Amino acid sequence: MEHSTPAICILIILLLSPVLYCIRKCRNGTVYYLRKIKGIDEINFSVATSAEQGKPIIFTMGMTDVSPLLYACLGILSHVSKICAKVNIPVIVPLRDPESLALIDLTLKSAYEEKGKLHQYDSNRIKYLSSDQLAFASGYQGIVHREKIGTAFLFGSFAAESLILAEAGSQVGARQIAGTVSAEQIPFFITSCDYTLLGEELFAVSAYLTKDKTQLGSLRGQDIAKLVLLTLIIIGTVWETLSLHFQYFESGILKNIFSMSW
Repeated sequence: MEHSTPAICILIILLLSPVLYCIRKCRNGTVYYLRKIKGIDEINFSVATSAEQGKPIIFTMGMTDVSPLLYACLGILSHVSKICAKVNIPVIVPLRDPESLALIDLTLKSAYEEKGKLHQYDSNRIKYLSSDQLAFASGYQGIVHREKIGTAFLFGSFAAESLILAEAGSQVGARQIAGTVSAEQIPFFITSCDYTLLGEELFAVSAYLTKDKTQLGSLRGQDIAKLVLLTLIIIGTVWETLSLHFQYFESGILKNIFSMSW
């Protein structure tokens, strides 16, 4: 391929090697530290609160389609579903992407089966609303008000409908925890939800909750890869600056400037 230069191949190796190495180390027993994130710690408490009130939970991934972000959200959904199965409260999952329905169904079914509550699983709680943005938001509002939701989880990608979704939960007094990679929507969630996860914290939630070794190792490896990339950027910037400096000096531009200043 025309872009597969030796430099690109080296860069790929530098970025992938820490991830693969950390996954292997974690699987072999190495324990990596994850800092505490307040919003994540509140997930279990919010589910317990809804159970005490006898109110259902709603979990939406907004505009998220089949992507790495969806799989990160499914990890959170799996954890929440296991708790809901244990305390016997329903979890409702409205969605707008029909392609993700099968993945969501499998995630919920596996969670209930792991807790020995497969007989309580109801696939009708997965509700495809509409692929249209505002129609999906309207359908979500209706579910929140009709079901008197106790806790709302909003994780994934969101757009202009974010405040509509969050306002619906606020109107029924639901506890709300949100997390999104959509930077422009974060301010709306901060002002309308109880807790908000910022940016890449969303990808750390699944590893934080499940303690899955592959996810923990991948998370640690990605952090190292980012440091490698940052180091390369700094080295490249310094190198290019010095190169221009010597180039101008050799061309006589700096010599003329120095002579004029004297």
